[in-house]
Amino acid sequence: MSIWSPSPAAFPRQPQADDAPESVLERVLRYWFAAGLLGVCLVPQLRGSSEWIGWLPLWLVGMPLAAWWALHRFRLPAAAPVLVRRLRQLRPRPQARRRGVRRQGGFGRRAVA
Repeated sequence: MSIWSPSPAAFPRQPQADDAPESVLERVLRYWFAAGLLGVCLVPQLRGSSEWIGWLPLWLVGMPLAAWWALHRFRLPAAAPVLVRRLRQLRPRPQARRRGVRRQGGFGRRAVA
């Protein structure tokens, strides 16, 4: 029997009324992500970098996506239950130990001058 237990983030939960993210913030993040992705795909200047804020695709696509994911409390995609089930089937293995090293001859010894 396995004693391994995945973190609560590995289990997708159904949002309840008090657990659901704020709809206005979620809508803003979705629109920001969609507009940023569309802008980066269609406008070559948005694929570059700015002196003030840095790499534009990070701020137009990556950060809204990370904020949206954080708003949903870092829930994993639907494929996660399959992975969790597979990890539970693996039996725990003991920690690896170092083997004793035998030194033969002068190998590994300091040279005396």
